[in-house]
Amino acid sequence: MTGNRPRLSLLLRLLHREYAVTVEEALADAGFGDIGSGDAKIFPFVPAEGIAIRDLATRAGVRKQTMAQSVGRLEQAGYLRRHPNPADGRSQLIVLTARGQAVAPAAAEAGDAIERRWAELTSPEDLAAVRTHLHRLLERLARADQRAAARLTSIEDLPPD
Repeated sequence: MTGNRPRLSLLLRLLHREYAVTVEEALADAGFGDIGSGDAKIFPFVPAEGIAIRDLATRAGVRKQTMAQSVGRLEQAGYLRRHPNPADGRSQLIVLTARGQAVAPAAAEAGDAIERRWAELTSPEDLAAVRTHLHRLLERLARADQRAAARLTSIEDLPPD
């Protein structure tokens, strides 16, 4: 706590946990119950052309070995497959299978439902302000610190508010 206030990191972590659990429940209801809580974060970061595990780990903000384990589980479950990397014969690219591609709409709908609920609990304006301030903070962190910019590469793919 900072004084009488909880740290921002705690508040963000609690919101993230609530978001992740709700998405996981929605995915299970949509027939994707075999996706573990830590594995669901992979799907938004896999482009159609594929991505190396190293780059996927960077974008998702996890260690390479953690990502390799998640990829292995999702590959066994039929959500991902590996292809040789045409630019580098030693590495492989991770691509979504048809089943993996079906996860994105279900996850997006779950995320939209969460944000609608949060807007009802606060207000649409409050939620928009939170989003704007967080996005601005992320952009400024990336501009101010090269190491932060490397960790925040996925923020470049976000649409502006």
